[in-house]
Parts: sequence; C-alpha cells; structure tokens
Amino acid sequence: MEKIVKHYSKGDLTVTWDAQRCIHSTICWRGLKEVFNPSRHPWVDMEGADAARIADQVSRCPSGALSYVMTNHEVPGSNDPVDVTTSMEVMKNGPLIVYGNIAIRDASGKEVHKNKVTAFCRCGASANKPFCDGSHMKIGFRDE
Repeated sequence: MEKIVKHYSKGDLTVTWDAQRCIHSTICWRGLKEVFNPSRHPWVDMEGADAARIADQVSRCPSGALSYVMTNHEVPGSNDPVDVTTSMEVMKNGPLIVYGNIAIRDASGKEVHKNKVTAFCRCGASANKPFCDGSHMKIGFRDE
C-alpha cells in the first residue's frame, strides 16, 4: 500500500495528515468543519480558521494522523499534559477515546504515557493494539 502523507500550510503553521494512521474518528471535521471537510477536495482548507484554532483542533486527533508544526514559534501549551479530569467516550462503531493524561503498561511492564487524546481499539482487529489503527472501518465493526 502506498503511503499517503499530505502537508497543508498557512503562514508559520503546517498541518500534516498521514492517511495510514487515520482512524476516521471524525473529531477533526466535527470540531472545525471550516477547515476539515471530507466532502471537499482537498479536504483541508487552511484559510477556514486562524492558526491557533487549527492547531487546537489538530491536537485533538486521537490517532496522531493529524499533526502540526509552527515554524517560527510554538503554540502555548501544545505539548503540555492536560490538566483536567480524565474522561472516556465510546465512538459509535469505533474506538474508545480517552481524554486526559494516562499511563499504559503492557504485559511486559513497559509503560507509555499519553496526554490529550488517545484512541483504544474496541474491534479487536488493530495491528497496533491496544491503540486503534482504523481497522474498525475495514472490517465493518458495528456496535450491537
């Protein structure tokens, strides 16, 4: 499969979309449809909002398929842990989304720390367990 990575720029901000990492959670376009609209081509319109709003929405991407770089300065708090209560949301026909700071320890004891948004597999088909890799879309996973 060909690796598809797209870059979209506006001033100092460059947004990168890695299609293979995308789990189609819809968080990006539900939160900022002026910029992210899958019915448009290209689906990212950097003129739809200011850089701070775009960076904020990109930071909510649970898979990391969307990322951003500020060339001349950093968006304040962009890499800081979230200082809120950790909460979870079950995405219809999709992953379990965890918002907040979490530590994940695997069976061998290796620990990974995540902050902001993390997507966990619910369908069992992810090649990146315990994290979602979008396989639920390929296998037609549906909530019962």
